[in-house]
Amino acid sequence: MARNFRRVVTGHDAQGRTTIESDQVAAQYLERPNRPGVRLTNFWLSDGTPAEYDGPVETCTGNFSLHPPRNGSVFRCVEFLPEVPEVMAKLDGRAAFAEMGAGDNIVDNPRHPFMHRTDTLDYAMVMSGEIWMLMDDEADDTLLRAGDVVVQRGTNHAWANRGAEPCVMMFVLLDGVTQRDAQADAAKGIPQRPQTHGNANDN
Repeated sequence: MARNFRRVVTGHDAQGRTTIESDQVAAQYLERPNRPGVRLTNFWLSDGTPAEYDGPVETCTGNFSLHPPRNGSVFRCVEFLPEVPEVMAKLDGRAAFAEMGAGDNIVDNPRHPFMHRTDTLDYAMVMSGEIWMLMDDEADDTLLRAGDVVVQRGTNHAWANRGAEPCVMMFVLLDGVTQRDAQADAAKGIPQRPQTHGNANDN
């Protein structure tokens, strides 16, 4: 059973005093057959920086996109049910991500059908359950449990729930660049690094 989340939004009245402007179940969510066992729920989107705190009371409207708005952010939750390997082997990750406007974000020849990367800085926290964060190399795969946090810096990754219980994670995705002073052709994508050719001590 997918989880619903109560979302409370504060604001100010005509006298400048604090008030609750919205108190309801978060209504923008995405579930799809191409990614069974996963539900994404958006809580808030900001469409610029600095973020407005006196704008519309509802920002989660329109099509559901994986990415935050340009120069903005998105606050969301993702619930991952335990994976079934036989089902996962038949899934088309690129088609599933295309439904969120992110088909091109899937990694070529991935280790996991949903391995992807975005040009974002992501703050993530495991709220309940546990999940594997898969990286390019299996040696770097990391098991995360409730209370663990991740700062995801534009890297290839996938989430794999190999346990027996649902995993719930909270995310804040910030539209990003490699570095603010990077040239335009290097501001997005995987950061460019000087190529190394073996160990300087090798003979």
